[in-house]
Order: sequence, then structure tokens, then C-alpha cells
Amino acid sequence: MKAEADNSVAATPEDAVVVRLDRTALNEAKSVLYHAYRQEPTFQYLFEDRRPGYDQRVRATIRELISLYFDLDQDAIGLMRDETLVAVAFVGEPDLRLDLAHRFAWRLRMILTAGFASTRRYIDYHEQIRARLPDQMVHHLPLMGVHPKYQNLGYGRLMLKAVERLCADNPRGQGLVLDTGNSRYLPFYESLGFESLGEIQLGSLREFLLYRENVSPID
Repeated sequence: MKAEADNSVAATPEDAVVVRLDRTALNEAKSVLYHAYRQEPTFQYLFEDRRPGYDQRVRATIRELISLYFDLDQDAIGLMRDETLVAVAFVGEPDLRLDLAHRFAWRLRMILTAGFASTRRYIDYHEQIRARLPDQMVHHLPLMGVHPKYQNLGYGRLMLKAVERLCADNPRGQGLVLDTGNSRYLPFYESLGFESLGEIQLGSLREFLLYRENVSPID
């Protein structure tokens, strides 16, 4: 598989195939998520995009998060178009209420690569999200992204449809939770049946929590 998207041929969601990802796809998944997240308001706040070294902090955080979720045997799926990985999603199981503050090895790697301030900010953000999760067993979508060259073409909808099917296959989960600091995405998520779980405040940024019950898969 190739890590970089090739836009020489018009891309359509019908070209894509859903695949399971493992550690052999780590570099490609990291590339997709880095390009997908580096312009997002949440990451720009958490990792201080105006301070030198922003790209390195984003790369380091995504690498450490991917490695952690693989270590925990969480589901990871992607969309392949020809030989190119164009979208990635990591899905937390319903019984995983991950406490990053007590993942000491992970925290140390983060501090050494992303820096102390960024690590503290990310853990605080993660703890606020974790505190707002519903009492019932739900899946959580900590990482999902479409490579920018393939955005606004329907791949995001296709990726969420694959995530919903994965969640529906697990009888322990009653729904799916995700969050975004980009208000432009809210109409898209609402069109797919997601409802508000509230907000958290990250500096001047509002982070929106959204929830969708396990019902029929997204059309």
C-alpha cells in the first residue's frame, strides 16, 4: 500500500474497499491522520499551531495514539482505493474507558516526543471527553480521518458507514460517540443521526460531543 494519495484519476467512493488495519499499516495510517488532523481546530489548540514544532508534535501524538490502540487490540479499519489508503478509523470498544493519565509508558513517550505542555493538554482534553461518555456501554471514535485529497467526495460517509457496521456487530455496544471542534461538520453528523451530548471548552474552542444509537446502518 502507498501512504500518499494520487489524485491523477477522479476518485469516487465506489472505488473504495473497506479493509482491516494492523501494525503493518502504521506508517500509512499515520500519514492519513496527520494530513487529516493538522488543520483541525482541536489539534491546532492542543498542540499550539503558532509555536515552532507544531507539525512534529502532531506527528508524534498520532504515532503514539495509533501504537497505543494497536497495543490494546482495538479495531482499526480503512478505505483503500486501488493501492492507496485514503481514510482511517480507530474504534474504541465499549468496555474501554481509557485513562491516559495512568498510562505511564505512553505519557513518557509523549513527553519525550510531543513535549510536556502538549501531553498535559491532550490528557486534559481526553479526560474531559471520557467524563462525558454515557453511562451505558458505547463505542468511542478517538481517531477518524480522510486524506485531504479525498475529502468532500463521500469517503467520510462511507467510512462512518463501515464504523457503524463494525459497532453493530458487537452486542455489548449501544451506540457510538465522537467529538469535533469543527462546527462545519455538525450538519454532516446530524444528517447521519448523531445527536448532541454536550460540549467541553478548550480555551476559546468549543468541542462538540455527538452520539448515535446502534440502529440501522448509515445509508
